[in-house]
Amino acid sequence: METLTLNVPTAVGITDEQFYQLSVANEEWRFELTAEGELIIMSPTGGESGIRNSDLTTDLNLWNRQTKLGKVFDSSTVFRLPNGGKRSPDASWVLRERWEALSIEEKRKFPPLCPDFVIELRSQTDSLEKLRLKMLDYRANGCRLGWLIDPQTPLVEIYRLAQDVETINFSFDQPPTLSGEDVLPGFLLDLTLILNP
Repeated sequence: METLTLNVPTAVGITDEQFYQLSVANEEWRFELTAEGELIIMSPTGGESGIRNSDLTTDLNLWNRQTKLGKVFDSSTVFRLPNGGKRSPDASWVLRERWEALSIEEKRKFPPLCPDFVIELRSQTDSLEKLRLKMLDYRANGCRLGWLIDPQTPLVEIYRLAQDVETINFSFDQPPTLSGEDVLPGFLLDLTLILNP
């Protein structure tokens, strides 16, 4: 199924609690809400995307278990961004101190923060332009490092705070290894395993 986008008029609006209850009541769907009031309804991922997302989260979590620097989240986690948007990266990471500063209630529901690191993996039904806007939204809300991985083109776009987007075009024969830089010190992602599920 394609992604559906509904415009929620400002006069109607959806509160944080209403968005949370809508998401809980419809677990078979994934919802996001942009700061501009677009309600995005996404179907569950297919097999290949599910494998790739799982591999991304696993690699990130293995690194984090060794370093114990933060918390890793899968694609079902919704973050309430500072600009009011509610977004779900395919994989994400939050610095431990930022996570621990949240209340129990904030941790249990949709955390009110932007992750320090995000990965978006383009699936067959994703619009590349919409994913690029989503990545810019993360960056504008304080995400320090983000990777947009597009196996179809194939390319990787790297988003950093206050810097131009870096684009890496590659072939499936020689995919790049991505560095977590100073945000995820020592983390390296070998795209060979991700791109060949």
